[in-house]
Formats: sequence, C-alpha cells, structure tokens
Amino acid sequence: MSTSEIDASVQTELNRLRESIDNIDAAVVHMLAERFKATQQVGRLKADHKLPPADPARETRQIARLRQLAQSANLDPAFAEKLLTFIIAEVIRHHERIADEAGDGGTGRRATDSGA
Repeated sequence: MSTSEIDASVQTELNRLRESIDNIDAAVVHMLAERFKATQQVGRLKADHKLPPADPARETRQIARLRQLAQSANLDPAFAEKLLTFIIAEVIRHHERIADEAGDGGTGRRATDSGA
C-alpha cells in the first residue's frame, strides 16, 4: 500500500504522531546537551582536584536508579541501562580528555613528560 492509498484520517493521525515523535526527539537532544554541559563541569572539577575520570560506584548506583525509573515508566530497563552505559562511556571519555588537557597545560604534553 502506498501513502497515496492511505485513508486521509489515518494519514492525519500518522502525521500527528510523527510530529509528536519529532518534538520528543528534539527535547531528548536538548536534554542530552544540558546533561553534557553539567558533566563537563564535573570533569573540570575532577581534573582540578586530580580525581579519577570514572566513578564506578556512582555509575552502578545511577544504572540501578535508571533501571527503576524505566520500570516505573513502562520502559524496558535493559534498554535504559544500555542507553545510560553508552552515555557514561562518553562522559568518561570527555573527563579523560579534560584531565589530559589539565595535565599538560594546553601544550599537548603531560606534566610527567617534562621530567618534572
């Protein structure tokens, strides 16, 4: 069946639902951007205080928390865990980059490379 054969009322409903999905996708992207702004600040704080980029205990707590939230929202907890695990990996990558930049004074060399 081609789109020209779809009943007009069905097409209208399909368009309405797709518009809603598009709006939700936009909100998700904006929320992720806000989340990453906050995690960048965490990364700078960790680098300034020589803290490790990763915090496995917090990550475990966050995954458990998100799984519970997903379950109460009727979302597959395994999917929610996969999503958060992906996000956490990206955050850690950012934190490692920030720590590397803080450790080299912007020269591209780590402080330990200078023999100090």
